[in-house]
Amino acid sequence: MKNNYDDIINLPHHISKKHPQMSMESRAAQFAPYSTLTGYEDLVKEMAKKVNEEEK
Repeated sequence: MKNNYDDIINLPHHISKKHPQMSMESRAAQFAPYSTLTGYEDLVKEMAKKVNEEEK
């Protein structure tokens, strides 16, 4: 049975002559989690301090 990618599966991997390869750290940074709620962590910490002060 012939698969969809039989014609390209064994071709060599392309390496650009113009652009240097990206470092592993830079590649990983592209997929790193991002904060959609900027400042949320600080707000939670601030509220926790207020609650703790009120309990004393």
